[in-house]
Amino acid sequence: MPGPIQSIERAAAILRVVAEAPFGVGVGELAGALGLPKATAHGLLRTLQRVGYIEQDDATGKYLIGAAALGLADARLDTNVLRSYAMNWADTLAARSGESVRIGALRGEGVSIVHHVFRPDGSEQTLRVGIELPLHATALGKVLLAYTPGLTERVASAPLPAYTRRTVTAPRAVHAEIARVRAQGHAEDVAEFAFERASVAAPLRDAGGRVVGALGVVGAVDRVTDPGVRPKLVELVRATASAVSRDLGADRPRVRR
Repeated sequence: MPGPIQSIERAAAILRVVAEAPFGVGVGELAGALGLPKATAHGLLRTLQRVGYIEQDDATGKYLIGAAALGLADARLDTNVLRSYAMNWADTLAARSGESVRIGALRGEGVSIVHHVFRPDGSEQTLRVGIELPLHATALGKVLLAYTPGLTERVASAPLPAYTRRTVTAPRAVHAEIARVRAQGHAEDVAEFAFERASVAAPLRDAGGRVVGALGVVGAVDRVTDPGVRPKLVELVRATASAVSRDLGADRPRVRR
């Protein structure tokens, strides 16, 4: 039985990313979102354009979903599927980190918590599944901003609320923060949403490399930012997110075409 074909998986991921980008996607944006070489992204885009699944805006040069693929605009990964793949890994991360673990997915212009594992210290805690958090003030949200083309521009175009004195709200500062997330491959917030909490998060990717959610740890500022603890937390979060992504199919063997 032949294995999955990489070019088809990538084309499917491109269609989903473009379908979810309300202002279109540039070649560089798309390549960054999917972790592809720019030349590869451009070749796939041009092929999809020739068959009518992608269109190019003459004024901006950005790519939009074509008439032949309009039905893909709502083709997001079911959050129950995401949760089922991630929950065992989330339990392990909570046990190893000693912190609360949350998994989030994009909902409108916020991040919805689809799974929550309590901090394993026996303390009284509140289940956060179903709540919606801001994108610009949380590590989970910053991951989704970083890897959803056009979303940062849309969110930063309106006044952003400051939840604490450390919340980044100025458009230029938001863009700089999201660029930093892309460069390092994970996001952090330190007392930006709640003055007593900090968090670290990393992207969850599907078989084509599309970011379909984010996984992170949340805890007290003094614990999460402790110089002796923080590097380990970052490593644990990134490794766990990579493991979930492998289970989602991001790194399984492919037949190249």
